[in-house]
Amino acid sequence: MPELTSTPKLIICLLILSLYPISLKARPFILVLSQDDIKDSAASTDDESAADWDDFGDSESMTEENLDPGSWSPVFEPSIDPGAINGSYYITISKMMSAVTNGDVRVMEEATSEVESAAMEGDPHARSVLGFLYGRGMMRERNKGKAFLYHHFAAEGGNIQSKMAVAYTYLRQDMHDKAVILYAELAEIAVNSFLISKDSPVIEPIRIHNGAEENKGALRKSRGEDDEAFQILEYQAQKGNAGAMYKIGLFYYFGLRGLRRDRTKALMWFSKAADKGEPQSMEFLGEIYARGAGVERNYTKALEWLTHAARQQLYSAYNGIGYLYVKGYGVEKKNYTKAKEYFEKAADNEEAGGHYNLGVMYYKGIGVKRDVKLACKYFLVAANAGHQKAFYQLAKMFHTGVGLKKNLHMLVSYAYFFIEPLRSSSILEANGNCISFVFAATALYKLVAERGPWSSLSRWALESYLKGDVGKAFLLYSRMAELGYEVAQSNAAWILDKYGEGSMCMGESGFCTDAERHQCAHSLWWQASEQGNEHAALLIGDAYYYGRGTQRDYERAAEAYMHARLQSNAQAMFNLGYMHEHGQGLPLDLHLAKRYYDQALEVDPAAKLPVTLALTSLWIRKNYADSFLVRLIDSLPEVYPRVEAWVENVIMEEGNATILTLFVCLITVLYLRERQRRNAVQAAGDVALPNQPNEHAAAPFN
Repeated sequence: MPELTSTPKLIICLLILSLYPISLKARPFILVLSQDDIKDSAASTDDESAADWDDFGDSESMTEENLDPGSWSPVFEPSIDPGAINGSYYITISKMMSAVTNGDVRVMEEATSEVESAAMEGDPHARSVLGFLYGRGMMRERNKGKAFLYHHFAAEGGNIQSKMAVAYTYLRQDMHDKAVILYAELAEIAVNSFLISKDSPVIEPIRIHNGAEENKGALRKSRGEDDEAFQILEYQAQKGNAGAMYKIGLFYYFGLRGLRRDRTKALMWFSKAADKGEPQSMEFLGEIYARGAGVERNYTKALEWLTHAARQQLYSAYNGIGYLYVKGYGVEKKNYTKAKEYFEKAADNEEAGGHYNLGVMYYKGIGVKRDVKLACKYFLVAANAGHQKAFYQLAKMFHTGVGLKKNLHMLVSYAYFFIEPLRSSSILEANGNCISFVFAATALYKLVAERGPWSSLSRWALESYLKGDVGKAFLLYSRMAELGYEVAQSNAAWILDKYGEGSMCMGESGFCTDAERHQCAHSLWWQASEQGNEHAALLIGDAYYYGRGTQRDYERAAEAYMHARLQSNAQAMFNLGYMHEHGQGLPLDLHLAKRYYDQALEVDPAAKLPVTLALTSLWIRKNYADSFLVRLIDSLPEVYPRVEAWVENVIMEEGNATILTLFVCLITVLYLRERQRRNAVQAAGDVALPNQPNEHAAAPFN
């Protein structure tokens, strides 16, 4: 066996350990490292390189309004920036929203022309919208090349959402070296929008469907002020319940539970709760004054409120106080010693933010001797608790290789958590199940970047859907889908399949034709399947297998079913077994067919009946090849559609269905009357039965 150091490009394959029980059945991954990844480098000890790392952020100019320039928030949340809605760009966006709401093709064409004119004049935000329209084929011929070009120039002009779209395009094309750079920038912007004392709540986009049906459970909890649970909570708050006041303030501050974000109402409820001594509201008031969110920035007030919260043993507030001492805001001067003390108090009480902040101090050498290994340990503890900023710092370790050699064993054991969301993507398939640190960093950066201010698109889309404005919801989900959000991709595709013409889908020259709608839904489902959506992969497989909206292609169907199988989907396993049994798109292999059927039953015990029938068919095929039984079984897929069509066209035809229903009712009535008559006769016989022996006994005496 050759020495490891003798090869110019050393490849070390390390199994990635799963951290969560749900990952125990996931397929294994290996990290591919080169010598550059594991050697001692200047980056691991050079203070100048360390200066490139984010420390504690800076709240001076990081309001959400300038973190996401060109955002549509003035259209959907005018209270944030009342004057912006008067700008020509936002007037045009409002026209687009009105057009899809009312199904007005003329207004949509007018708005598109205005966007195109502004884009030609160099407006980056108009270019971003035009790139979206070309990418989706709305009022313009679908052209991915033009879409990418407009997004590229829009991103260079400062439009952040176009930068997300370009990064996602690079990721899909396996151009990880370019994707990782853009996602790193986007993740940094997202981190600057997070809270200073505690981790921001992870607001996951709501999946409006649950497979083929509407996800009524999740939607019921997202109806905002119309939700009965919210009304009860509001009643409790009005009666003086401080905890209810805090929850309502939280809902309004972040726009949770289907509520429109309203900082004025949030501030009011937090203030009322704080007056009653509610510590979490005090902490949020500190956040609001430190960030200047809806109020004039005031670090002195921020420190006062955070101190009040800390005195009530709210340990996350210690992070906010430590942050102010690191920055020198609201205090006489910077004091790293005091900052460290506050961070340690938070960490000692199992507060993830405390571990993260200590990690930053040790990594940067702020007030302490620089210790990368200790910093890495702190980051891992915080990341295990779901701290988004810790994800960001660990992504930088993968990306830059800083401190990688000394901490390789810790990072490798954690890497699987980062890449699990993309574990069944075509990207991993293309690389033979081997991933590089660049890919791990890209996946992690993407995870953090998707928490940025632009995720508000999901709230607006959901709000529109719940109000019955399906057209606007579809447009917003489509915009979000272009940025790489898997939930938005599946939501937009589901709306197209569920509502058809009612989706108000706009095509190249008006409303979408059936072909355009099928093509758009197919594209969206495919993108979602690439990111691990098993239902999407199953639908794509069915589309290729049956030729629905696309040309029949058994090989691509098998590829899609493979994606779904990797998510432990029993139906996909069954389908793969069937395709192996019949040699459709996969080699004819009865042993593999049986293996897939068995796996389907293991994953879903409810599949016992179809699996039993399939195994019976398999046994017959193996032992009675070319017999009548095999030919009969093979003919069933052709016979069943004919029977189904006959039932649909003959039995279920309106007139025939009525006659059949009356006939069944008549037969039922006759049956019941005959049954009643027989019961009556039997009852009469039972009554006469006791007298019969007496008659026979008396006969001899006559």
